[in-house]
Amino acid sequence: MKKYVIWLCVLVFLVACSKEESPEVKKGVNDDMLGQWQGNIDLPQSPLEIVLSLKEKSGTLSVPAQGVKDYPFKEVSYDGNKVVITIDLQGSNIVIDGKLQGNLITGTFKQNGNTLPIKLTPYKEEKASYESINIPVNGGNLKAALQHPEKEGSYPLAIIIAGSGPTDKDGNTIGAGKNNSLKMLAEDLANQGIASIRYDKRGIGDNAPLTTKEEDLSIEKYVEDVNQVIKYAISENKFKSIHIIGHSEGSLIGMLAAQNSNIASFTSIAGAGRPADEILLEQLEGKLTSDLTKESTEILASLKEGKPVATISTELQSLFRPSVQPYLMSWLKYDPAKSIQKVTAPVLIIQGAHDIQVPVSDAKILKANNEEAKLMIVSKMNHILKDAPEEIQGNMATYSDPTLPLSKELVEAIKEFINE
Repeated sequence: MKKYVIWLCVLVFLVACSKEESPEVKKGVNDDMLGQWQGNIDLPQSPLEIVLSLKEKSGTLSVPAQGVKDYPFKEVSYDGNKVVITIDLQGSNIVIDGKLQGNLITGTFKQNGNTLPIKLTPYKEEKASYESINIPVNGGNLKAALQHPEKEGSYPLAIIIAGSGPTDKDGNTIGAGKNNSLKMLAEDLANQGIASIRYDKRGIGDNAPLTTKEEDLSIEKYVEDVNQVIKYAISENKFKSIHIIGHSEGSLIGMLAAQNSNIASFTSIAGAGRPADEILLEQLEGKLTSDLTKESTEILASLKEGKPVATISTELQSLFRPSVQPYLMSWLKYDPAKSIQKVTAPVLIIQGAHDIQVPVSDAKILKANNEEAKLMIVSKMNHILKDAPEEIQGNMATYSDPTLPLSKELVEAIKEFINE
């Protein structure tokens, strides 16, 4: 799995280095091929959405989940219903070979010796159900989605914070498929008369320009972004009250922001109750050799003390590479159990009983450290807020199925809590 992560990440960081060239074109292009096409690269772990813009003598590639937009082709050639596209990413050669059959282009996506199936259909731009807004933050403007209820008047506002990794405003993580959990949450809350603001994390999607280097990321910067969203919401002077909803790692970010803000409530969904090093070591248990387990323990202990580690085994580079260590050091400073004690606003803790990433015991730790908090265990809900079986394969299948609705109890519980 690791080689595919590395393979695709090059798309994110080399966009700024692209140079326009003059693609060559063969005669015999089928006009039906020209235009925009969307589809998926069939990665082993989950599909990755791409958009191709095919023109007679040029074209571009976009990868929405990675913030890649209109990356120019080096060369495009047509032969009737066939198309061959070459893209040069600073020495990394990509070749897309496709054939038009009816209303579908099928073929292969090749990069660095890897070949994967690809399937494309005519592009259909999804009409946004929200208002796009820009919020001033450190380094520029945070592009966000303001979801309004249909009714007129003043209403509560919930700020929805996404979880760990490259996660966008809809709750979708690169390499983990599309589930649209946070998009559904925003839309369902709007139907219940509650507005919301959600956004791609800095460095991801619409907000990729806010952070171009991985080593610049930190928990504190994420928290400051939330503080600026709260400041924006107050300045609008049209919301009855302001609430924070944090999912997964967003729970920690939300509770840290809540400590310094006059918000009406804080909701933690699938939030960890223990420090990050304990959780990481638990997740690595049984997956590494004894030597690598020992090394991981030592690395985490050093990072927790704020000391970078220069020498990392090859097998652990994806977890502890130098560029990610500044973020890990910022994360390891916090203990959610202690942080939630400092939240003075009313607190709701929601946890799915079928969550295979965060156990119910973590929710109980949070509850024990904020006695006035309300705790709700949703019997069949998993980490992406959908009803799912306990067994891992069936549970993980929901991560790439955006047609599944949210667990019924979830939105009702949040609505009642906010309206209190």
